[in-house]
Order: sequence, then structure tokens, then C-alpha cells
Amino acid sequence: MASNEGFLTEEQRERMKIASENSVPAPSKLLSSSPKGLLSSPKSTTFLSDHHGAGGKGTWGRLLDTECEAHLDRNDPNYDSGEEPYKLVEATVTDPLDDYKKAVVSIIEEYFNTGVVDVAASDLRELGSSEFHPYFIKRLVSIAMDRHDKEKEMASVLLSALYADVITPAQISQGFILLLESADDLSVDIPDAVNVLALFVARAVVDDILPPAFVTRVQKNLPVSSKGLQAVQIAEKSYLSAPHHAELVERKWGGSTHLTVEEVKKKIAELLREYVENGDVLEACRCIRELGVSFFHHEVVKKALVLGMENRSSEPLIMKLLKEASEEGVISSSQMTKGFYRVEESLDDLSLDIPSARSLFQSIVPRAISEGWLDASFSKSTTDDGYFPKHDDAKVKKYKEEIVFIIHEYFLSDDIPELIHSLEDLGAPELNSIFLKKLITLAMDRKNREKEMASVLLSALHIEIFSSEDIVNGFVMLLESAEDTALDILDASNELALFLARAVIDDVLAPLNLDEIASKLPPNCSGSETVHMARSLVFSRHAGERILRCWGGGSGWAVEDAKDKIMKLLEEYESGGVVGEACQCIRDLGMPFFNHEVVKKALIMAMEKKNDRMLDLLQECFGEGLITINQMTKGFARVKEGLDDLALDIPNAKDKLEYYMEHAKKQNWILPGFDLTDEDGLLAAAS
Repeated sequence: MASNEGFLTEEQRERMKIASENSVPAPSKLLSSSPKGLLSSPKSTTFLSDHHGAGGKGTWGRLLDTECEAHLDRNDPNYDSGEEPYKLVEATVTDPLDDYKKAVVSIIEEYFNTGVVDVAASDLRELGSSEFHPYFIKRLVSIAMDRHDKEKEMASVLLSALYADVITPAQISQGFILLLESADDLSVDIPDAVNVLALFVARAVVDDILPPAFVTRVQKNLPVSSKGLQAVQIAEKSYLSAPHHAELVERKWGGSTHLTVEEVKKKIAELLREYVENGDVLEACRCIRELGVSFFHHEVVKKALVLGMENRSSEPLIMKLLKEASEEGVISSSQMTKGFYRVEESLDDLSLDIPSARSLFQSIVPRAISEGWLDASFSKSTTDDGYFPKHDDAKVKKYKEEIVFIIHEYFLSDDIPELIHSLEDLGAPELNSIFLKKLITLAMDRKNREKEMASVLLSALHIEIFSSEDIVNGFVMLLESAEDTALDILDASNELALFLARAVIDDVLAPLNLDEIASKLPPNCSGSETVHMARSLVFSRHAGERILRCWGGGSGWAVEDAKDKIMKLLEEYESGGVVGEACQCIRDLGMPFFNHEVVKKALIMAMEKKNDRMLDLLQECFGEGLITINQMTKGFARVKEGLDDLALDIPNAKDKLEYYMEHAKKQNWILPGFDLTDEDGLLAAAS
């Protein structure tokens, strides 16, 4: 065949010209190198023909034919990356929990290397994912279990520091549950895992980060033959039931973090004595820094100031040391101020040994401020001479000794009238605020029972002998020394907030008193945060009910659980039980301050059952001293309060109560002057 050009129309020739100008390759080359689908018949050498069919002879073929393999040239000016075929790229899907577990290991290892609690707490807080915190507890303890006693002690210290601030109480419990459930696996690598885990559980209970009820409750959910159950049983029987168990458990690992309070105080005293002897201020600063307890430097300040007041010749050296430590950044401004506050707070006691302590201290403060190593805001508390009147030092010391004995007696007997009588005998109403401070401080270091008793006592004292000013000043004193209290009492800030909130709910304080208390606190005092926390508790939803039950009736149980136990023991006695066994059950409740509920329910049951056998039980309880006259009177008063409701079910309830009261008066069960018709007397007795 001759050239095909003779068959081309004018339009086709124009297209060929344009294609030629654009350097389109010859058809033969297109046949061999064109992409798949562009040509359908590699045998055809005809560019175009008269036939315009989809795939006939002498044509380019169908546009979408796919018989040939496609190839995209990335150097082609018309290359479009969108024509590239899609590729599935494999990507690793990460589990947030796995990421969290890996991250906390580095936090734990760094803490074990540095021992800085604040950094570990900050790192954990910044990590986020708070819903995974139970796994942090599991990982922390499991790593510590395979280390030395030092790391075990450090782990317990860190858990106490994180409790409630970073990790919630519920998460602490859940973390220990995870540990106990994995005890069998831990035992494979750690031969003494059961005993070590038992000690961790006991330590958590002693440190008040696990409730005592946890030990009983968790046993119900662990398999009978599991290592976790063995660990809990060992914790309960070998550690928590032993005499002086708290001291035993706390010293089990020997305080091997080297951060125990007594050890640090001893080291501070030694370095200060050496400094006074040799006068080497740089060496003293180095020793302070090497202690590695920057959060406890206020103790250095306190002991240094006291030493300077005791030994006047050493005062210039002490001032030089504190100034140098401040300028070099060894002791921070906040720690310096805190140390001065601690000395000021203890001036009454110091004056017994150093008569001129107050005047010496007041001369040191302006010098320290003028030299720039004490914050000027501190001068407010000293120039104002405090919020409380100063008293004779010997009288205050004797008063403190007396009230400690009175408070201990109250915790044993729950006899409020006797306590009030003892306070009146002391004849020092101007020191009532000191009594309040001592009462709550002692209660905070005890169980929920004593905390509840302290709140109940405050209500009675407010009615009887304490003024609102006494209550306010007492709480101010407590909050000013809150940081010192926290050294000995875990979670002191939260406990104080509950006492404040409870005082408002009990009408001992008015809500506005919280603002008054906050205004009396020194600048930068942590007590301000405690007041804010108390205010939040008071104004939260269902605040009254929640705060009234914050200590669970004082035994760790909810109030309703305690009432249920009382009802069951009375029903068993009424159905033929032995009086001695009933008394033992009441004693086992461990709630002498709540025995008025036993009296109330016993009297109501006697009315309902028309069986005066309950009076025999009350007589036995009173005779043994199991139920005090105060609790007995309060029980009768509570029945009187509910007489209107009782009369709906027991029409002769009032007559029966009058009969029981006459019997009680003859047996001296109730306070003299208690009268069924005397509302004022009723309220006084009930309080």
C-alpha cells in the first residue's frame, strides 16, 4: 500500500501537523512503547483509515483496552501522580495502655535513681491518661518487689505522696487488686513475692491509703488457692493484727530511703554543730545540699534559728549561713519563710527554755528582711504580734499537759459531760482555742472513730462553753501549723478540710467564718488551700449527708451499716439471746459514741414487741459501763424527738416512754433533770 496520506482529509492533515509539532513519535514507535490500553493491535501499521470502528483493521483500537501492561513515565511533562495506582501502606496501631505502661517505667526508674517525689508526681500528672493509674501502682510495686529494701520503702513513700493528689483512692484500691490478681505470676520471678506483697498491703493500710475494710473485702474476690489470697491473709494476721503493728510495718524496710524525719533531723543537727565549731559556711552549704531533701529545708532554718537563740555567740555565724544559703539558692525563699513561721509558732514552748526567745526572734526578723534573705511579707505576722493574746508560758505548758490527758480520757469513755466538767475545773477559758487545736490534732492521728468523736465534742462545746471566736481562732492555729502536722499525719490537709466542713454542717461555724479564717492566715500559707477545699465540700451537692458520714460513724462503716448491725443484734437478743452475748456484740461494734442508737432502737423494739426484756439488756450495759449515762440520755432524747412518728404505729408510745423514763431515773441511767416535756433540757442532754 502506498502512503496513507492520500486518504486523509484536510482536518486530519491539520491534526497530524499539530502532533508533529508536539514531537509525537511515529506510529510504529507508539506501537512498541505506548501505555497499555492506548493501542489494541500491535500488528497494525496504519495510522488512520476511512473506517472509524472501535477496533477494526487499520484503527488505533478501543480507548480502554487493557491487554497490555500499563506504564507511567514520571519524566513525561503530562505525568499526573493521581494516575498512580493506590498502595496499601502498613502502619503500626498502638495501644494507649501499652504506651502508658512504657512511659511509667521511665518515671519509676528515674524516681528510684533520684528519690525526688515531687518530680515523679509532676511527671505522672503531665503524662495524662489518668484512667490507667491503677497500672502505675501495679508496675511501681512489682518493680520495687524485685529490688532492695530502699526501693520498697521509696515505693511506699511515693504512693502516699500521690494518694488523693494525683491518684484517687479508688484507683489505689484497684491497683492493689491488680497486684493481688497477678501474685501467682510475680511468684515465678520473685520467690518471696507473697510476703513482700503482704507487707505492701499492710503498709498501705497503715499509711491510710487503703481502708482497713479493703483487706476483708478483697478476700471474697480472690481464688481460694491463689497467691494473692495468701498475701492478704498474711497482711491481716501477721502484720495488721500484731501489737504496735503500725510501728512494726513502717520500720520493716528500715526507712532505707534516708528521708525519714528523725534521720534528717539528726543529720541537720550534726551539720549545724560542726558549722558552729569550724565556721566553714561553704562546707555547711554543701552538706545541706547533699542531704537531698530540699522540701525539708525549713527544718534547717528552724534548727539554725533555735541554735542561734540558745547560744548567743553563734548567732552571727547562723545569720551568715542562712544568708549564704539563700543567696546561693541552697534554701529557697518559701522554705526560708516556712522555717521562720515554724519558729514563731513554737515561741511559747521555746520561751520555757529560752526566756528571751520572743525578743530575740523579733530582732532577727527585721535584720533578715533588710538583708534580703527573708520575704518582707513575713513581717506582718510578727509586727501584728499574732492573732492570739500571749499568755503566761508556764500556765500554757501546764494547760497543754492537762488537756492531753483529758482528751485521751474522752476517747476512751465518750463522756462529754465529764470532759466539760474537767475543762471548767482548769479555769482557763482564754485557752479554749489551744484545746481545739490539740483535740483535732490528736484525732487526726487516730482512727475514724476518734475523728467522729472530736466533731461531736466540738458541737457540744460550742453549745456549752466555747464561743465562736474560740472555734475560729482554734482552726486558724491548726491551719497555720498544717504543714508541720503533715510531716507526721498523712493527708492532714484533707482531714482538716473535712473537720472545717463538718463544723459548718454542725452549725459550729457559719459559712462566713471560713472567709474570716482565710483572712487571718499568713501569706503563702497552705492552710488557705485547705479552707478553699472545705468551702467546696460545704457547697457541693448533698453536702450535709456526705459530710455527716465522712467518717462512717467512726468505725469505718457507713452509718446505715452500723444501724443494721445494731438492729440484728437486738433482734437476736429479743428472740431468746443471752444478755452477755448481746453485750459482747455491742462491744465488738467498737462505736461507744454511737451507743445512743442502741438505746433508741432497744426502747422502740420494747414498745413494738410489748416486751420489757430490752430493759434488762440496757441495765446490763449500763452496769458494765458499756453504755455511758450521756449515751443513755441521748438515746432517750432521740426517742422523744420521734414520738409523733412513733405514735402512728404505736398509739401508746408516749405512755410507754414515760414509763421507761421513770425506770431509767430510778436506775440512774439518765442525767438528772432530763424531762420528757422540757424541750430545753432535752436539747441540752441530746447534745
